Amino acid sequence: MNRFIAFVRKEFFHILRDRRTLLILFGLPLAQVLLFGFALTNEIKNAKIAILDNDKSPHSQQITNKLLASGYFQLQENLRSNQDIERAFRKGTIKLAVVFPTGFTNNYEHGRNSQIQLLADASEQNTAISLTNYATAIIRDYTAERNPNAQLPLTIDVRSRMVFNPELKGAFVFVPGVMAMVLLLVSALMTSVTIARERETGTLEVLMVSPLSQGQILLGKVVPYLLLSFLNGCVIIALGVFVLNVPLNGSLLLLLAETLLFIFLALSIGIFISSLVETQLVAMFASLMAMLLPTIFLSGFIFPIESMPKPLQIISNIIPAKYFIGIVKGIMIKGAGLQYLWQPTLVLIGMSVLFMGLSLRNLKTRLA
Repeated sequence: MNRFIAFVRKEFFHILRDRRTLLILFGLPLAQVLLFGFALTNEIKNAKIAILDNDKSPHSQQITNKLLASGYFQLQENLRSNQDIERAFRKGTIKLAVVFPTGFTNNYEHGRNSQIQLLADASEQNTAISLTNYATAIIRDYTAERNPNAQLPLTIDVRSRMVFNPELKGAFVFVPGVMAMVLLLVSALMTSVTIARERETGTLEVLMVSPLSQGQILLGKVVPYLLLSFLNGCVIIALGVFVLNVPLNGSLLLLLAETLLFIFLALSIGIFISSLVETQLVAMFASLMAMLLPTIFLSGFIFPIESMPKPLQIISNIIPAKYFIGIVKGIMIKGAGLQYLWQPTLVLIGMSVLFMGLSLRNLKTRLA
């Protein structure tokens, strides 16, 4: 019995000395609890909106202030025309537009039909529904506060319209998100084991003494997976358009080019991970941990980024899927062109160059 107790004590000491084991036992659950507690919420906060105030009256200003004071909305810009609404939606800078028509106050104070129009970006249908419900409730509360006993017609008629997705189809949200998640995970996972496999089998040194340069070797590892993953992306697009009836309102050529760029970025991340680890098992585990959870939680695919704490919002800026999902929605659903999508495109290009450069440097360092 004493021997058994001594053996158990030895195992305890072994676990406590192993930092990686302690990280898995305590760090991972703690991180998941904090992430689920802060990030996993469908409650909308600080959603960016735009105001088109054609009335410019005290009533319209008071309603605007009440909307912003609720904590659900954050003013992104004041618009001047209906064309500005379309531009803001295509650019993806706002989730909701509030329109006060000319003569709103005059109609309201004289008991005539006074309307406020709410235009919501329904490419994220759950967010659009929540925001219109929040705004409608706040506007009606404003009426009730000013006229507690008021009845029709001394009320405000709130008219809401869902832009880009009037039927509120869920496929409009899930096809871009699933496309980003599948391409990122599969591509990164496939290439993350390439260098590690060569190192395990002892053929990496043979490759490095071949006539090919190190850059050519990395590109040679990437190109086959790039073509296969691109074919996978084309299949996902075809299924979304022809089976799930997701519209393709923008340029197909631009969508394919952006898909190819995102795949190259995912493959670069996989090569970077492979250049850091020693075994294929560690490479696969690192790829899943680095790609799966952040893509699901911090890309805006399922949970709105605006509702997350500021540190998580900052971290989400380094998640590649966040930018690709916005690009796919912009092209397919909103019909946006490169003039609206150049900023996220540049981010993806920059990330691709960064990870490929780091991979090449790590490879040179390990073989030095």
